[in-house]
Amino acid sequence: MSRTRKRRLMNQINVVPYIDVTLVLLVIFMVTAPMTNPGVVDLPKVGQALKQPQVPPLVLKIKLNNKIELESQPMARDELLLAVRQALAKAPDRSVVIAADKNVKYDDVIGVMDLLKQNKVDKVGLLLKPAT
Repeated sequence: MSRTRKRRLMNQINVVPYIDVTLVLLVIFMVTAPMTNPGVVDLPKVGQALKQPQVPPLVLKIKLNNKIELESQPMARDELLLAVRQALAKAPDRSVVIAADKNVKYDDVIGVMDLLKQNKVDKVGLLLKPAT
């Protein structure tokens, strides 16, 4: 009687060769990555530096009790627009920055910005304290 053996099929995937290939690729990338240029841009040079007028901006402060100060002068909202227009008439390229207390409602800050924008004050921004 002859013995015949049936071969059983394996229903599992051998992942060891795949792991070997990925580790080799990882080592290749780790070795070659420091050799590549990280994107340094070589900017063109000019004969003279372009001079831009350094006009300090108008600082408009909104305090916690919704009091408004322009250049450390307390004023009402009605006076604010007139004072800003007078200051911008002297230096039209000057900008206005709003320095609001961090506890002032967002709606109040946007209301002052909107008032200035509606009255043709184009350069309006927010003054922020850099994180240290």
